[in-house]
Amino acid sequence: MGTDEDILFKALADASRRNLLDRLHKNGGLTLGELCEGHDMSRQAVTKHLALLEAANLVVSVKKGREKLHYLNPIPIHEIYIRWIGKFEQSRVSALNNLKLALEEKNNDKT
Repeated sequence: MGTDEDILFKALADASRRNLLDRLHKNGGLTLGELCEGHDMSRQAVTKHLALLEAANLVVSVKKGREKLHYLNPIPIHEIYIRWIGKFEQSRVSALNNLKLALEEKNNDKT
């Protein structure tokens, strides 16, 4: 299919999958039946979405007795943040810190 990142972005591109991730973020450890509640998707459609989310490592499933519980794995999203967002924020945070230091130095020179 492509790289792991391609699978990740494909998984995040769909609004229904993002909704499932939001629900797992709010309440981890949901069963397939619980994830199907409140959706106008068939159980089969939710299963397909979960399979893609698991392939992208965004969802981890754990068997507990006869139930299969689904949890959000935030690490791939954090890695996106670090690569695509965090590095752009670093310069702004540094600029704010430099401004703070300059203002403190200017304030100290007045006293």
